[in-house]
Amino acid sequence: MLFSNARRAMQRVVKPRFAANRLGSMSFFSSDDSKSEDSDEKLSTTTVGKSTNIRFHESTVPREVRQELINQRGCILWMTGLSGSGKSTVAYTLERALMDAGKLCYVLDGDNIRTGLNSNVGFSAEDRAENIRRVSEVAKLFADAGIVTIVSFISPYTRDRQLARHINAPSDANFVEVFMDIPIEVCEQRDPKGLYVKARAGLIKGFTGIDDPYEPPENPEITIKVMNDKGEYNTPESMAKELYEYLDKCGFLGPVRRMPWDPDNQ
Repeated sequence: MLFSNARRAMQRVVKPRFAANRLGSMSFFSSDDSKSEDSDEKLSTTTVGKSTNIRFHESTVPREVRQELINQRGCILWMTGLSGSGKSTVAYTLERALMDAGKLCYVLDGDNIRTGLNSNVGFSAEDRAENIRRVSEVAKLFADAGIVTIVSFISPYTRDRQLARHINAPSDANFVEVFMDIPIEVCEQRDPKGLYVKARAGLIKGFTGIDDPYEPPENPEITIKVMNDKGEYNTPESMAKELYEYLDKCGFLGPVRRMPWDPDNQ
């Protein structure tokens, strides 16, 4: 009986539409209740890059509804800096703190992404640009789902970081550029993967900061220094705390969900 009912339900074509953006007032309507399109009219398509006959499908679930569901606002923290500046360490420290606080978060780390999605791009200027373009599109989807998305990429070129920013809709002020302003001398002292030693020895070509330039951001939303105002060395925890407090202050961590006792609901 259960499966027969399910089969009958699937035979009915229903087009869901939201009556409102708020979780408490969602409703669905059959496509029969709305004006149907001319059956002879064909859907328009376009060409995007090398892809032809493409039509973007709008979701019936607005971004606001996704964010209200998890009670936070999606955003992108774009962490840029030299190799060894601590991007990944701080990113994962922040991720842990956010998850412990009940906030949905995910880190898109440069090395990790190159093991899968971007395993077929190298380190030429063109490949670096494609590397950034791909992860920017992924980050956009994550943020649209309401996830606090931390992107940890060297991203040495200004034009590529601008591309990442503009891929995300200007109306959504959810792109936060974080400059890990750590001097190259400190990064070389750390050199956790031994890459600077290899680059200095000529074993790695096109290494950022050695024989390939790093273009510092001119107006990042956040700048993380190696030392604080008291002259003390910042720790990964203190750096992550600064980012956490920024997210909280800007309202990305909620509250988003409206409660019955809120003034707007009276």
